[in-house]
Amino acid sequence: MGFQTEFNSVCKFKSEQELYELLEYGRGKMVKHGFRVFPTGQKVIAYSPGNQAIAIVKIVASIAEINFQGEEVTQVEMELVRKLTEEEARIQTALAEEMFFGEAGRA
Repeated sequence: MGFQTEFNSVCKFKSEQELYELLEYGRGKMVKHGFRVFPTGQKVIAYSPGNQAIAIVKIVASIAEINFQGEEVTQVEMELVRKLTEEEARIQTALAEEMFFGEAGRA
């Protein structure tokens, strides 16, 4: 058991449904496996499951717990600040590919 720290400017969705709810309603949550620490109160870039930069969100809560199935999970609640423009999304996506996502795929 231990906490994994998330990089302070990246919030990557694994579920299209969770991302849709955030964009549709302005608030949403995602569930991550394992105990993680998210930067509550900070604004971060949200990425789609396909590693595309989508929006700026504010992390409002990060709750680590053991669920009813006995799994360690972290629920992250967030508010939509705004969607990125096409140019912002293109640049952020390219930077994230080089800095975060690309290395994982090559390792």
